Amino acid sequence: MKLSILMPVYNERTMVERCFAQVLNAPLPEDMERELVVVDDHSTDGTWDILLRLAEKHPEIRLFRHEVNMGKGAAVRTAIKQASGDFCIIQDADLEYDPNEYPRLLKPLLDGHADAVFGSRYLAGEQTRVLQFWHSMINKGLTLISNMFSNLGVTDMETCYKAFRTDLLKSIPIRSNRFGFEPEITMKCAKRKLRVYEVPISYHGRTFEEGKKIGWKDGFQALATILKFWIIDDLYVEPYGRGMLYNLTGTPQYLSWLTQTVRPYLGDTVLEVGAGIGAITGRLMARRLQYVACERDPLYLHALRNRFLRTPNVCVRPLDPNSVESIESIGESFDTVLCLHVLELLEDPAKSVAALQRKLKPGGALIVLAPQGPSLFCELDRRLGNRQRFTEAELRKLLEQNGCRVEKVVQMNKVGALAWRLYGGLLRRSRIDKPSLKIFDKTVWIWRRVDWLLPWRGLSMIAVARKPA
Repeated sequence: MKLSILMPVYNERTMVERCFAQVLNAPLPEDMERELVVVDDHSTDGTWDILLRLAEKHPEIRLFRHEVNMGKGAAVRTAIKQASGDFCIIQDADLEYDPNEYPRLLKPLLDGHADAVFGSRYLAGEQTRVLQFWHSMINKGLTLISNMFSNLGVTDMETCYKAFRTDLLKSIPIRSNRFGFEPEITMKCAKRKLRVYEVPISYHGRTFEEGKKIGWKDGFQALATILKFWIIDDLYVEPYGRGMLYNLTGTPQYLSWLTQTVRPYLGDTVLEVGAGIGAITGRLMARRLQYVACERDPLYLHALRNRFLRTPNVCVRPLDPNSVESIESIGESFDTVLCLHVLELLEDPAKSVAALQRKLKPGGALIVLAPQGPSLFCELDRRLGNRQRFTEAELRKLLEQNGCRVEKVVQMNKVGALAWRLYGGLLRRSRIDKPSLKIFDKTVWIWRRVDWLLPWRGLSMIAVARKPA
């Protein structure tokens, strides 16, 4: 294993050499290597020359430099992109935090309990320098406000010492350039439902006379950052696919409509292909003897395992719906196979449908939700990764030619077809913004009641097909 120590540096010529000595000699768990990913944020006091000299002496140091001063958040963002370890720890170059406590921060990660670990200066650490009362109160006040909006119970949101699994940290977009990084990453950890642990750490804080850089303006910026990322769900690096999945979890009325439509056809044992982050799983798994939620994306799998960790009837497994071998690796047979918003993504839907049909017990149901209307295909579909939209006749033929008898096809979300044509066809948009989704969700109670009255076909269709008994 490898630990990436992410170190933003700006004008620390009096401290940086001592800091590097401690970081390079800090104890690590057995068989763990280290790398120092150092980003100089355009220092002007001679720090860069010292860093160059240190990097020549120590091959563990990987050195990068900003051409203009951008702030701590920007330096951390650069360091995250360059990190190659299994875990990351953020380390300031001012020795306010003790590198000898790395094993304490890493233990919950190595034990598999945590996705992120915060080192708290306000839990009972070994030693903490007593500093100004109001500085501590501002920190605790910002933590309180952050907890109110994130619904976390951390004691020290503003701590520098934060450790993460690298794959998760790389998947979170960082937008703040200055000290807004701390509230931003905390809010996004909460919204991503990461398992956050806290451990007590020592703290050797500096005064402003000794070189401390954060000021009262950064406190107001932290408040603005908390509010901004409470409102905005900017949670995944990929610009649309994962963001769309998260937006769907914020449309509960639409999800209720969808799940109420498919629930009557579910059996006692269910295989869900393409479970995403569990938006549908969480609504359908109740009262099932066995519910297997499958995904191919490691981040989705991680989110599913976190969410259903203590749900005994839900099992999370990796499965690539493009691969017949992957589908057949699921050994059991099921009463129901759910395939919601999956077929349109596949390279060869017929091959996958045939393999999924073999996972059904005799008389079992294959339930498919697929986008409808080839004429609606647009940039919105391409950004979602869709390869095609189906006609009802095409979907029926696909299912029937692969061993299923189509029992019913339900038109779904006819008003959505108008919105899709407006956004993707007339306006040529590549995404649907969250306010529009919210407005749609608040009015779903109307659309679901008049859906059967509208004379055109729906944006999607749900097909229920049975395996012959």
